[in-house]
Amino acid sequence: MSEFPADLRYTKEHEWARKEGDLLVVGITSHAVEQLGDITMVTLPEAGTALTVGETFGDVDSVKAVSELYAPVDGEVVEINAELEDAPETVNEAPYEGGWMLKIRPSDPAAFEGLMDVAAYTKLAADG
Repeated sequence: MSEFPADLRYTKEHEWARKEGDLLVVGITSHAVEQLGDITMVTLPEAGTALTVGETFGDVDSVKAVSELYAPVDGEVVEINAELEDAPETVNEAPYEGGWMLKIRPSDPAAFEGLMDVAAYTKLAADG
């Protein structure tokens, strides 16, 4: 089973979020990557897109399935990881580093604290 970074927050849809100043960096967890298999394409919104918590913002195509990506918080996309367009496998190789997907300016900075901590997410992933 995967180890999950303790400094991140998580969603039940297997996204992670990390604080960077007043922004949140968002990606998918190593657990999600294991379930998906080799990732072949990542579709992300444009910068400036408004996100609503729980709504889809893109998808990940893999050899097994297409999975939707869900916004962990309300906010605005300020940057996408454009490198994933040509190298989607980066998500498989480094989901918490080079495989990040979005940088979001949250509408409510406190929303980050409402996401699952590592203990809660580890239990969720273990329960399947």
